Amino acid sequence: MNTLMSTDFNFPGQKSVYKGKVREVYTLENDVLVMVATDRLSAFDVVMPKGIPYKGQILNQIATKMMKDTEDIVPNWLMATPDPNVAVGKACEPFKVEMVIRGYMSGHAAREYKAGKRLLCGVPMPEGMQENDKFPEPIITPATKAEKGDHDEDISKEDILKRGIVSKEDYEILEKYTHALFQRGTEIAAKRGLILVDTKYEFGKTKDGEIVLIDEIHTPDSSRYFYAEGYEERQEKGEAQKQLSKEFVRQWLISNGFQGLEGQTVPEMSDEYIESVSNRYIELYENITGEKFVKSDISSLQERILANVTTYLAK
Repeated sequence: MNTLMSTDFNFPGQKSVYKGKVREVYTLENDVLVMVATDRLSAFDVVMPKGIPYKGQILNQIATKMMKDTEDIVPNWLMATPDPNVAVGKACEPFKVEMVIRGYMSGHAAREYKAGKRLLCGVPMPEGMQENDKFPEPIITPATKAEKGDHDEDISKEDILKRGIVSKEDYEILEKYTHALFQRGTEIAAKRGLILVDTKYEFGKTKDGEIVLIDEIHTPDSSRYFYAEGYEERQEKGEAQKQLSKEFVRQWLISNGFQGLEGQTVPEMSDEYIESVSNRYIELYENITGEKFVKSDISSLQERILANVTTYLAK
């Protein structure tokens, strides 16, 4: 199936392009950014060789919907979505930290806890917890923003301030926004019968000095969800939780001997497996948004995106 693995656009007024693990960001004149969500799949900070059909559309549409659903509490960079895979917004200077917030002890936090650690990014984790238990209060465990191909690294608030990565004044705003967004995300998820387990937010500063939310928000790539129904029973029995996140891909990779470590080879993904991942992403979309997913025409993805963005910019 046709997937969008990379782009090479030359939009009117284009100044530069940045290629991340999944998104490609075009900077235009007048401080406008065109962000294209590709179908690339990243796990353990490694981009997989094959793309996932409709993944870019799914991530872009969830993120832009969630931006609109939270713009009353936190300002964001978004201006328009001229194409299913594209968001257009204000250029910002990104903060070099990801604001990771965890309501439950899952994923990376659980792996650290099992290894005997009780401090994550300088934040204490209570004794006597089991995997997927709820924390008494959500905890913020920041990560340094990695360049392409590098691993994001845990960092404490103290280190961020000490190293001058973010000023104290700005960091307090990031913390406030992170808690507010997580609270709203938790409420949105609850209406869909889901639990927002953990997520990450990225922020930037506009030319006017305003701190705004950028990149993706509450997508299955940046967040972990559980189904609320049966959560308590599964915890009591020590069973795995039913998840809505990219974790199913990570678990498949782990079971096939890959965790992004040096010397490991990415296992071959068959067409059947790729299709199953695409279907899982569609399921995620429909559960997270409460809306039916409408597949866009992917017969000529590049041409479609170029036409839609060019038409929008001409206006």
